[in-house]
Amino acid sequence: MRAIVVRHYKTTSNESDQILGWGDAPPAESWQDDLNKVDEILLGSHITIHHIYTSTLLRAINTGKFYADSYGIKDISSSPALREVNYGKLYNKNKKWVEKNIPRHKKDADFVYPDGESFLQMQERSVAFMESLAEKHPDETLLVVVHAGVIRGLISHCLELDYSSNLKRRIGHQYIGDFTIEGKSCVRYDELGRPSGFIKDGIVKVPLYRKDLKKAKS
Repeated sequence: MRAIVVRHYKTTSNESDQILGWGDAPPAESWQDDLNKVDEILLGSHITIHHIYTSTLLRAINTGKFYADSYGIKDISSSPALREVNYGKLYNKNKKWVEKNIPRHKKDADFVYPDGESFLQMQERSVAFMESLAEKHPDETLLVVVHAGVIRGLISHCLELDYSSNLKRRIGHQYIGDFTIEGKSCVRYDELGRPSGFIKDGIVKVPLYRKDLKKAKS
């Protein structure tokens, strides 16, 4: 399975640095700008999209509908397994307040947020769902609309990186991840859109193949 993974449109909470997680917020005034750029890149790459999957959060669903209209796809599928991390009681808190008052925020992937979950739990559910999609659509290309935390988790899993060390890597709204997943193995990773923090910070170079990853570790 080839999975083209993108982030949802920009929201007002993204602009005001509010914690969102399982909550939702209205789209930012310029929400279409990023989607139009991503759409332009995807159409220019001549990638055939067979199905679109999103999380069950409105910002991801609406983004999925935008691309569905562009590709002439009638239906999209949504799963709670692709939701952003559940921040629990921290929903709608300002990010600077959270960083000051929650020392383990985005430092420890196994830290469970009050009345919420940990990034590690979120990674486990989203990776498991992606592996189930690979089993269901082995020879097809999917467009998957998710969230920054989910994307960091997928990249960390795919490239066998420590998730805790990468919880703050930049994932912009023009990110386009290109994953090839066979069974439970990610055999190729590339980026087609605006480079993520994984690329800009020199963590990885793309395209990266499974065989190259094994050589680097040997």
